[in-house]
Amino acid sequence: MSGASASTLTVAKLKALCVLNDLPTSGRKADLVERLLEAGVDRQTLGLEVIDSVGKEVAKAASTREPAAVDSTNDDGELMFSLEDDDTLTPLAAEAVDDSKDTHSGVDVHHESPEEEVLEAELFLDESPIEPLASSKPPVSSSVELPTAESSVPVPVPSKTASPTTLAEMIRRPQFVAIALTVLVLGAGGWYYLNNQLEPFTADSLRYGDTMGYTVTEGEFMASEEYVELVTEQFEDLSDYCKIRLLFAGTGSVSITEGTSGDLISQPTEDRLGAVSARGGQGMSWLTVETVNAMSLSKFNIYGHNSAPSIGGGTYCPDFAEGTEGRADLTVTRWNELREQATLATHVDAYLQNTQGTYEAEAMTYGVGGLLGGLEDLSPGLGMVLQPVELANFFGDTYITDDASGTSSGWAWRVIGAEMLGNTEVWKVTASHRDIQDFCLGYATMNLWLEADSPWVVRQTVDVSISSNEANQNSCSGWLERGVEAVLPEGELELHHTFERTSNTRGVKSIELGLAYNNRPQANDLNPDEDELANWGPNGLHLPDNSTLRAHPLDQAVDCIDGFGSAASAANAALDDGGYIWRAQNNMNGSTTEWNISWVATDSSAGWLLFGVSGDDENVDCEYLSRGAYDESVTHNRDSIPDALPLHSMVERLRSTQRFPHLTGDEALFNSGGLHDTTRVGYLVVVPGSGLGFDLSDLFDSVTGATTVDVQRSWDDPTWTNTFSLLADGTDGRVLGWTHAKQAR
Repeated sequence: MSGASASTLTVAKLKALCVLNDLPTSGRKADLVERLLEAGVDRQTLGLEVIDSVGKEVAKAASTREPAAVDSTNDDGELMFSLEDDDTLTPLAAEAVDDSKDTHSGVDVHHESPEEEVLEAELFLDESPIEPLASSKPPVSSSVELPTAESSVPVPVPSKTASPTTLAEMIRRPQFVAIALTVLVLGAGGWYYLNNQLEPFTADSLRYGDTMGYTVTEGEFMASEEYVELVTEQFEDLSDYCKIRLLFAGTGSVSITEGTSGDLISQPTEDRLGAVSARGGQGMSWLTVETVNAMSLSKFNIYGHNSAPSIGGGTYCPDFAEGTEGRADLTVTRWNELREQATLATHVDAYLQNTQGTYEAEAMTYGVGGLLGGLEDLSPGLGMVLQPVELANFFGDTYITDDASGTSSGWAWRVIGAEMLGNTEVWKVTASHRDIQDFCLGYATMNLWLEADSPWVVRQTVDVSISSNEANQNSCSGWLERGVEAVLPEGELELHHTFERTSNTRGVKSIELGLAYNNRPQANDLNPDEDELANWGPNGLHLPDNSTLRAHPLDQAVDCIDGFGSAASAANAALDDGGYIWRAQNNMNGSTTEWNISWVATDSSAGWLLFGVSGDDENVDCEYLSRGAYDESVTHNRDSIPDALPLHSMVERLRSTQRFPHLTGDEALFNSGGLHDTTRVGYLVVVPGSGLGFDLSDLFDSVTGATTVDVQRSWDDPTWTNTFSLLADGTDGRVLGWTHAKQAR
């Protein structure tokens, strides 16, 4: 016979015993009995049969018709608390007094069903005689007479095998009074408090289909000098601001997309159902977890400061700001690769409408990226401030309890305790970004409120203040000082806002990360073969370009320079004596291709030359247009020029609809025949040493150069003025990112 069926106590009594022994009250009757036995409660108190040492039954606990004990004392003197059996007590009616009413105790106990957990008690501490209750009929005598000195009923001598103490005996003890008073003080919420204290937890993994709605309040963004481009680079009319301030508020939602079987066309089974197929920078397809963070900002007010000429020359940023009120929609979609869990790509879709016009923009970055642009490359994890934090991603398997701490994606965090958020008790966490502090840039902090049933934080406050001011770098080492100066934009950036949950919907299937899948791209599928790369650094003049798509490739255009005579004397002298072209870009002007080339001599003097090329292969016309010199030196370093794809090979790779279908079309860079007439192509070589305003060797002890390829197009349609720009790594053919900005005409 099971322990549950052998016990004569009801579930309610067993749960009361669990409460007083600091044990959980959940589970079936058998679970409660087993839990109490393991805690050391004797079998007699639990209403179980007591068996002697030779296995014979000695006594059985009180039957279901006996009053069970509300309190007993074990051998150690500990107070035990239980409830009366439901069938022992009869409710008090207007015509009768409950036969279990103990007029000496002054306590009425009302009982619910056997499964009910709640105890309701009325305690009368007045020791004056208790008068009979008024009634239209005389009270009915109790059906059980208490024994007296003259009674023929023997009074049992208390022993270890006797029945538990009665309610009348129990309430006369001071321990019971203390417990009863505690229950009364806690009131109706007393049992809620005992059974629902905030429990530690480990963050639940995300599920496909998870969605959380939230509000955005107290939003403020300020940027000055070069930081302004983080906001305005997609909106040409805003690019002249030297300082900008945004005030924003609205609503948002963050969700995990639940992929379909259509995303698994490369998979033989549906084991990875829920994952989404996405393309990386090499144009290959991967299985990913897609996260979408969409914000509808009903308030998106822009206050911009325009640069003004100063009296002594140059410009300054005045205090006066012009303001525009408007609204904006922002959607950030991020794809994390299923196995390596690295960010594969990030897409930003923006819509802005205010008194100055209507703008649309989208930007795709492969790898780390988002609304903070290159700042996330310098400080990984900083982008977390832009959406509610995912608990599993941020805390991993760490046990969330009081004073727990850890680090994640550059953030150092600590649980500072429990806090009431509305009517719910949640854990509160503080976090600060180490890189911002270590780079002496200012501070970046978050306060996070966590709840076990939410995969994202239920509330999040953000405070970020970053500045490239040299005064902030006094405590930095020389390496950090040089690194900050070389990489960081000039100026200041501040961001403050609050997210707060409004709804929470859980999906069904948990996301399994770190698992392999079929047809996952391999290294040899991604990078070009070595024999496809051009090693022009040792003695070449420029990155090779033998394009058949463009009328006048760079190889043909460079032959024009010798014919310009004294107009290009500096360029000719540099190129004839070991110099090379480190920057070149073409631009179509009707049937003429205009090339703008930048050269560097062995002594690191540098300049640029603009000229036009027209005609065909047999009759090429060259026209000198303009020239100039660079004020800052550009390092000459042939040994650090990396092998790279020729310019024509890079263009062919980009216009492959198998790899990059979104780059071909009416609103893209390429068409079915090649390039649009307004598409421009160029490359840039950067080597260690001074040049372009920074020195790569300040950041790294040893580094080779880099080659990038850029493709741009500007055009008008009946509704919009469009600009499409792309940047790719010429050494491996990987697209770094692209943007498409549109302004209403």
